[in-house]
Order: sequence, then structure tokens, then C-alpha cells
Amino acid sequence: MTIHSVPSASLLRPAVQLRADKREAILRAATDTFAERGFFNAQVADVARAAGVAAGTVYLYFKGKDDLLVSIFERTMREAIADGRACIAPLRDPVEQLRAIARVHLDRMGSDRSLAVVFQVELRQSTKFMERLSATLVREYLGIIRGIIVAGQTAGAFRREINATLAAKLFFGGLDEMATNWILSTRKYSLVSQAGPIVDLFVNGAGAPAPARRHSAARRSRGAERGEKRA
Repeated sequence: MTIHSVPSASLLRPAVQLRADKREAILRAATDTFAERGFFNAQVADVARAAGVAAGTVYLYFKGKDDLLVSIFERTMREAIADGRACIAPLRDPVEQLRAIARVHLDRMGSDRSLAVVFQVELRQSTKFMERLSATLVREYLGIIRGIIVAGQTAGAFRREINATLAAKLFFGGLDEMATNWILSTRKYSLVSQAGPIVDLFVNGAGAPAPARRHSAARRSRGAERGEKRA
């Protein structure tokens, strides 16, 4: 073998990029196919057809249909983790950090309906599947949210006595439920527009401020007195 027979790095890079592009195209086709037909009804051949490749080509990149679904989940969660960390990095206010991560989370789902359907509906069809996946990347994502809440407790923005892990799960649950509701709703609206109200409700709670509660109680008391007089 001579030096001229050894592939150079510049020649190998296009081949590596081509393989990565084809893998991404297959994942994109799988996302659209699973969203349209449902994971259990879809076949690898359907994915291959949507990607414009032979069915055998899919198996060069993925073990099968389950592996496609797992790969969609893992890619989405890794992007969510990276984007979540990036969006909060320049911010110091924990409330603003929650707003940023809420906007990024909902924008990802709201800008790709097929991905939202797969992520919010198709992935939830198997309890064992969700148990397997929730033990890794979801835990890491929840850790980012928990870190914001703990930092907020230290800074005095959030109550110190609350359980930060529970609070992180509640916050994630709110985002998750709004994404699912957006998919199922017949009303057309911007999903990312819900980020602010979710954070406001999470941070401020559903209770009225103390003065408002006193005024409300006083109105009820006066109403009761008038009722007694009429009786």
C-alpha cells in the first residue's frame, strides 16, 4: 500500500457527512410516518418509501422499527438538554430561566407537529418503553429544571421548604400537558405563547394576593348579612 492508496481525511469527511445526512433523512421520514400512520401500524417499508431509499438501506442504519422510535426520542431529548442549558446560561434570574426553558420546550413541539405527535402520543403507547427511556435522558432534563429551582430557593425567589424534585416534575408536567393538548385541540393557536402563563401560574400559584382575598371575604360577608336581613 502506498501513500496514494490511503484515503485522505478530506475524502473521508464527505462520506461520513453523507452517511449522517442519510441517517437524518430516515429519522425525518420515520417521524412523519409514525405521526401519520401510528407507530404500531407503520412498517419499515413505509419509512423507507418516505425517505426515498430501499427498505434494506434502513437496516444499515437502524436495527428496526423500535430502534427508529428510540432514536427519535434520544435525538429529541439530547437537543432539548443542549438547548435548555444554552438558553439559561446567559440568564441569572431563576424565573427568567424558567421562562426561557419553557419557550424553548414548547417551541420545539409547536414548530414540528409530526415530532410532537410522536413524542407526546406514539412514545406513550408502551409503559415498559417509557420506563426504559425515562430513566436516562428525561432524568437529565428534569435535573436542569431542578437546578433552576434549587438556585431560586437559595436566592430567595422560591420557597425553601418545597421539594425541588417534585416542583421540577410539576413544571415539566405542565409543559408536557400543554403540548399534548395543543395536538388534540381543534382550536389553532401558538403553543409557545403558553410558556408565559405556565411560568406565571407555577411561580405565583393560583391563590389571590392577600388583600384580594380579604376584599373577597368581606364582600361575601356583606352579601350574607343582606341575605339575613331580607329573610
